[in-house]
Amino acid sequence: MSDHVLVINAGSSSLKYSLIDGASGAAVASGLVERIGEPEGRHVHRGPSGETSATLEIASHEEAMRAVIDAFAEYGPSFDDVEIVAIGHRVVHGGSRFADPVLIDDELVAAVTELVPLAPLHNPANLEGIRVARRLFPDHPQVAVFDTAFHQTLPPEAYTYAVPLEWRDDHGIRRYGFHGTSYAFVSGEAARLLGRDLTDLNLIVLHLGNGCSAAALRGGVSVDTSMGMTPLEGLVMGTRSGDVDPAILAYLTHELGWTPDKIDHALNHESGLKGIAGDNDFRELTERRSTGDPHAQLAFDIYCRRIRKYIGAYYAVLGTVDAIVFTAGVGQHSAEVRAASLAGLDRLGIQLDPERNNSATPGLVSTDGSAVAVLVVPTNEEWQIAREALTLLR
Repeated sequence: MSDHVLVINAGSSSLKYSLIDGASGAAVASGLVERIGEPEGRHVHRGPSGETSATLEIASHEEAMRAVIDAFAEYGPSFDDVEIVAIGHRVVHGGSRFADPVLIDDELVAAVTELVPLAPLHNPANLEGIRVARRLFPDHPQVAVFDTAFHQTLPPEAYTYAVPLEWRDDHGIRRYGFHGTSYAFVSGEAARLLGRDLTDLNLIVLHLGNGCSAAALRGGVSVDTSMGMTPLEGLVMGTRSGDVDPAILAYLTHELGWTPDKIDHALNHESGLKGIAGDNDFRELTERRSTGDPHAQLAFDIYCRRIRKYIGAYYAVLGTVDAIVFTAGVGQHSAEVRAASLAGLDRLGIQLDPERNNSATPGLVSTDGSAVAVLVVPTNEEWQIAREALTLLR
């Protein structure tokens, strides 16, 4: 019987889960409980018998987790038939303290609680998932895997902001970076596809979903990344602005009387593609763009131009680049984004093959003669979390 890891990603009003086969990395079951705390919650469970969906009121994360346990019992696979050796938890922010996965105990919970000011939208929800799982699975080892851990290799010149020393030393203001589990998985897959040792490769990886980030990897190690102290900095995203002039915040405060909370909400939830075109669903934007919608076209152009700027910047940071890797929902599925983001970079040795790029098959999408390979690699953060949990326990 294979070892299995139950991977949990708790959001403020949602609970995502996957049961991962530790031998193959396959998700033998997965699901999502959403709209926790609202009158009509929804639970989708995908197991051996297919997908089931139910609408029900779910008052808390504990009720959500109990619904998950019930779904496994009713629709499979039963926890009696699989050996769960660990519960793996995604934790968004580990600050500068955590560079590796950590066994969860009271001390770890206290440490993650102290980091809540660095990720007030994410860490409290992650902590709630941890607390509930510890109550309902008291005999199983629980492991925290941090989004920020992968980027703890950033050199000081990459993670240090040009702000007063006391901000940095007393308040932890620095670049941390995110999407670490995705970068860890995708870089390994890229090396496998290229038939090269990861330690010999320089990669620019583009994680493009509703949240977007870029990273420069030297020998599989992160040396620069676009997200900063929070996931707001960097590329244009679905509802997040990415890079903006910080003086805009002071302007909105002094001239319009906006509160910090209002500005924070606008930059995180009303900006990005949604702010430019009124829609953060990339499929809808693509459809609108095909009909000549100018707002959708502008959103697409800004989005791809920002990606292209970061590719150029990270090319300069690395000096030489072996491959550019696209991953996550938009990165994997939008041939148009890949083409527009790499347009005009031929002089850097980047040559996209149109036929390969338009194919739905992940893998190499550059020409055979391209000096820099371009790859499409699906990410699998759940498998990476499970793998890191198993590695720690073994």
